[in-house]
Amino acid sequence: MSNTGKIEKAQTEFLKDRPRLGLDDEFRFDCRPGISCFNVCCGDVTIVLSPYDVLRLKNRLQISSFDVLSRYTFIPTGKEQPFPVVFLKMGEDENKKCPFVSDKGCTVYADRPWPCRMYPIGHASNRTAEQPLGEDFYFLVEEGHCKGHDQDRTWTVRKWLEDQRTEEYDRMGEFFRDLTLHANFIEKHQVLNAAQRDMFIMAMYDLDRFRRFLFESTFLDRFFVDPERVEHMKKDDEDLLEFGFLWLRYALFGEKTMKLKPEAAKAAREAVELTDKVVPKDTVEPKER
Repeated sequence: MSNTGKIEKAQTEFLKDRPRLGLDDEFRFDCRPGISCFNVCCGDVTIVLSPYDVLRLKNRLQISSFDVLSRYTFIPTGKEQPFPVVFLKMGEDENKKCPFVSDKGCTVYADRPWPCRMYPIGHASNRTAEQPLGEDFYFLVEEGHCKGHDQDRTWTVRKWLEDQRTEEYDRMGEFFRDLTLHANFIEKHQVLNAAQRDMFIMAMYDLDRFRRFLFESTFLDRFFVDPERVEHMKKDDEDLLEFGFLWLRYALFGEKTMKLKPEAAKAAREAVELTDKVVPKDTVEPKER
């Protein structure tokens, strides 16, 4: 079984007995200093970071995207992993504490990652390689160490999402989910090669490098990009990230989310024609399967 299949199986097992919640369903929870478990959930935990999570941390810490990735994350490698997955790196202390937690709580609270923001509400999808058409749903995460569920404060899922200000994270998250749940990954089992993985990391997570890629190369000479968007992307990381989603859909899946300028399209056609003349098609070695 592939790593992706193992992950899907583990997710199915984890969710099978958990009641699904609607936006107006209620639950009890509170998290604050004074509760005995305060900060316990901020250690030895697996947190997958979305591109928007890294963007917010980069701007909060006022460091480069490369520094965020190199200091605070790790990216496992595996031949069967279809695309790169970025994890928050826990500390090397006994409790494996999050690098952003202090005795008083989260030091990046306003820009904390989406999983931290959502807790104790989980958000999942039952879409798999075998069932690409599925639904998204919410569920309650209850862990033995957490005393927050014993508190009297009552929420609906809707009120919790509003209080945690997840709207912008959700909007950007939709772009990312559409990309990672693309039919090429889910149905065709596409696995990115090394060059494609690097492109994926650059366009999604290393935005400073992606900006240099766009503005310090011939990219804008070759592709039509709205002049207003070009100006926005010079300074606006969110607009740059949205463009990154469009670029990857073009570069990885061949979707028509980008348009070559006529002279660039002509050059590309001429390159293909020249290749056909120099290397006859019947002598080209077959592609690896």
